[in-house]
Amino acid sequence: MKIIIAGAGEVGFHLAKLLSYESQDITLIDTNKESLSYAESHLDIRVLRGDATSLSLLKDAQVAGSDLVIGVTSSETTNITLCMLAKQLGCKRTIARISNIEFLEHRDTINFSELGIDELISPEELAAEEIQLLLDQSAFNDTYEFEDGLLIMVGITLPKSAPFIGLMVKQAADVYPGLHFMPIAMQRRGTQFTVIPRGDTVFMEEDQVYFITDHKGMEELYNLSGKKREEIRNVMILGGSKIGIKTARDLCDKRFNVKLIEKDKNKAFEVADSLPNALVINGDCRNVELLEEESLDSMDAFIAVTGNSETNIMSCLVAKSRHLKKTIALVENMDYFQISQSIGVDTLINKKLLAANNIFRHLRKGEVVALTRLNNLNAEILEFVVKPTSIVNGELIRELDFPRSAIIGGVIRDGEGIIALGDFRIREGDRVVVCCLPSAIPKVEKLFL
Repeated sequence: MKIIIAGAGEVGFHLAKLLSYESQDITLIDTNKESLSYAESHLDIRVLRGDATSLSLLKDAQVAGSDLVIGVTSSETTNITLCMLAKQLGCKRTIARISNIEFLEHRDTINFSELGIDELISPEELAAEEIQLLLDQSAFNDTYEFEDGLLIMVGITLPKSAPFIGLMVKQAADVYPGLHFMPIAMQRRGTQFTVIPRGDTVFMEEDQVYFITDHKGMEELYNLSGKKREEIRNVMILGGSKIGIKTARDLCDKRFNVKLIEKDKNKAFEVADSLPNALVINGDCRNVELLEEESLDSMDAFIAVTGNSETNIMSCLVAKSRHLKKTIALVENMDYFQISQSIGVDTLINKKLLAANNIFRHLRKGEVVALTRLNNLNAEILEFVVKPTSIVNGELIRELDFPRSAIIGGVIRDGEGIIALGDFRIREGDRVVVCCLPSAIPKVEKLFL
């Protein structure tokens, strides 16, 4: 695919980096010479310096023959204008990053596709949604819903008390027959290697394991993992950023008790005016005494979304030392994910990764309707729609020529989530959730074309 990315900032560079690994034809546009020089020296891509809305520059980038144009500059106006121009010039598909969440809330009123914008992406909105989902499933450190929760992906670090520690996957299935979940990926403690579990894979203490389950299986996972479903009502948020404000507003709408701490005095007053149902405090979140004065010990969850990753992590560690049920830190440095299990924070979230997940499904072959990349594992989860021409149509799962580094976690059929085993026959219209390592993606995609 020929892809043009406008914006060599954090989101744009991260996207270009991920896509260049897949040998896509990438052109990166930005006005910042240093950002482009860094990208050009580190990635196998073409770079162009200039205004992304310049017609001459777009022609130089060969936008007419492009498959996808992605506008992820810091300027919402530039991204929207770029997509409108690119579509007029012949680009097949466009995606614009926006910061004004009102655009997403009024998609039914304004037909953005008629304007030339096929998809709107708001990293702040995605981060706020991720936080709410994590609070809903408080015992787990990663979660993703397919088809409004018909199937759910959850990540959990196995405690010593988990009853299937030391058992192989097939042994656990024999001991606990009829369970509504399936392991789809894992990472051993102290390693950075992702394992797609098979029948002879052994569960070990402190494995980071990802399961596909349904609502029945959620209760089973709570019981078997030794985790407890914790009720969360009192939430403290650090940082009056767009993510902080959006999260606070949504939580207040759901009757959570929310305290938000913002360092800047003027901004704190603005946030207080926009959040009448939350208690907004002006203070330095690095001040532990302030946190204690504001009853940190009585909080159920602590969410740090300031603009400083280190501040977010350290604040969450302070909260964790007070035995809060859930801590979530926003980080910008992707390298932190590699050590997330040992940092001590329950969950790290990253806007770049969330935006990339959302954009990636537009690049996949086959009928991909959802996609997520596991936070600290080198694996992707894709949801395919089975077409009449798909190789998997009408086949039993055990008879498929499926790569060893991929696994079918579940199937959604007729509004029901199914944990599909080897004797399950796939048919047209099924939505199949697959977890696979990057090397297996091309082969998996061919099965669903």
